[in-house]
Amino acid sequence: MRQFTETYWCKKILFGLFVIFSQKALGVNFIDAAPLGALIKEPVASCKGEKTIQVPVITWGGDMMTIFANGGKTTQPASLFGKSGLSLQLVREDIFTNQIKSYLACKTPFLRGTLGMINLAAPLTDVDPKSKMIVIHQLTWSAGGDALVVKSGISKPADLKGKTIALQAYGPHLDYLGKILDDAGLTIKDVQLKWVKDLTGTAQSPAAALRTQGIDAAVVIIPDALALTSNGSVGTGAEDSVKGASILLSTKSASKIIADVYAVRSDFYEQNKELVQKFVTTLIQAQGDLAQLWKQKESAPYKDFLTLSAQILLDSPQATKDVEGMYADAEMLGAADNERFFNDGKYPRNFAALNSEIAPILTALKLIDKATPLKAAQWDYKTLGLLGAGDRLPKQRFDTDQVAKAVMRKDQQGTLNDSSLFSFEVVFKPNQNSFSADDYEKEFKKVVSLASTYGGAVITVEGHSDPMAYLKQQKQGTTDVVLNRLKQSAKNLSLTRAQVVRDALIKYAEAQSISLDPSQFALVGHGIAKPKTGVCGTDPCQPKSEKEWLSNMRVEFRIVQMEAEESVFKPL
Repeated sequence: MRQFTETYWCKKILFGLFVIFSQKALGVNFIDAAPLGALIKEPVASCKGEKTIQVPVITWGGDMMTIFANGGKTTQPASLFGKSGLSLQLVREDIFTNQIKSYLACKTPFLRGTLGMINLAAPLTDVDPKSKMIVIHQLTWSAGGDALVVKSGISKPADLKGKTIALQAYGPHLDYLGKILDDAGLTIKDVQLKWVKDLTGTAQSPAAALRTQGIDAAVVIIPDALALTSNGSVGTGAEDSVKGASILLSTKSASKIIADVYAVRSDFYEQNKELVQKFVTTLIQAQGDLAQLWKQKESAPYKDFLTLSAQILLDSPQATKDVEGMYADAEMLGAADNERFFNDGKYPRNFAALNSEIAPILTALKLIDKATPLKAAQWDYKTLGLLGAGDRLPKQRFDTDQVAKAVMRKDQQGTLNDSSLFSFEVVFKPNQNSFSADDYEKEFKKVVSLASTYGGAVITVEGHSDPMAYLKQQKQGTTDVVLNRLKQSAKNLSLTRAQVVRDALIKYAEAQSISLDPSQFALVGHGIAKPKTGVCGTDPCQPKSEKEWLSNMRVEFRIVQMEAEESVFKPL
């Protein structure tokens, strides 16, 4: 989790005191969230072919690519956009409803939001063929910038059942919350939602709502999450934290849920395909060039760019450390990542897959009546000459040795389950030594989906063994030496089974042209220490039926949050 400057914290403390006072005086005004069509009545205007085109940006690290490509609020001649012959005016607009109004009036032909927000707007924009959206580019995945903060008593997503959660109406966290609930076996109907007007910085935000009684959790941006939890630990109640509050899950773990994209009006696209193509190809070039600049942290161009970004995104040229953190909270995407997202039908987190997840969530929230199919530009990135050999190299995100140590420590301390977000089991038969994809395809698909979605979480593969051989020998009065050998043998066998299952899973994914990161998986052999039948004294309980006996032969997958264990992550 990133740290913030003293200046930032002073501002947060002062603002926190203001918010606390405001809440006591006025209270948080929760609002009703209606479909956007009930709020926005802007008529659809035709685009007039302005020489300088407005492009919206929002306060997010990914938009630093757009700023870098433009060289400032207006296109600078020496910038990447300038060299491409484009003339753009960047306009920061964090209120999505205002963006939509400008889009419908064609003050700008672009919409900038998360894919969830784009789906939210689609029933309104797609009524008129002129304003129908075409999604043209994915800027980023949120990889640390957003978080679900909970009060004490909530330790995993399943604990949210029956709880009250605050989040911004029409904001970036609708699909994030919906996906987490779904993976926990819950639905939107299992929680009570309280909508607020703003995302951050006011007394009408999710962070402010969490400071009031009756709110159990809030979905917030990471600066607010750190403030609420006393810098990412547990809130003390001092300053502007909430006593007992903690970060349940951030996008550092759930790194493939919130996709930030650009969409463009159909009429503008049809009349200006070359311009739109230049916009996309230049953003892709900016991603690579900006990554190189990021390695030159002592250079004048680097420092100048931070100052520029801080001015545009935070209204303060001095907030350079904060925009550095914003950049780190986003996974910047290039051509190969976009090609995979839009054109690879086998990629679990592709454009179509996310849309199929998002629509039911928005429907359940009654923010849309039904799904509106979204169209993507589907660029041929190879023909455009954008797929370089080093564009998207396989990334080993975790330090395997540090992961193994962290998992072992948690297991020995009995806290592994406390760090677990989701878990499920794969059962096997007596003497089974292989795990065919034909027999375990359903389970393997689930693991692939979870591994792809929670790319910043560790997945433990935990083997458990049948204790019957041990119990029989114990009943016969076998010596402790022999019994200890049986325990160790069972532990070795369970570890081997965990490895066989892990290898079969990765082989299955490879056969589907899906690349998993082997460093994400940690193998654990429990042997007979944690049988489903329970422990009687210091030994496994005797199974009372064949069903109980078979229940102990299992491999458990557990999605484990390691955000506090900074040492497990390799530098990217």
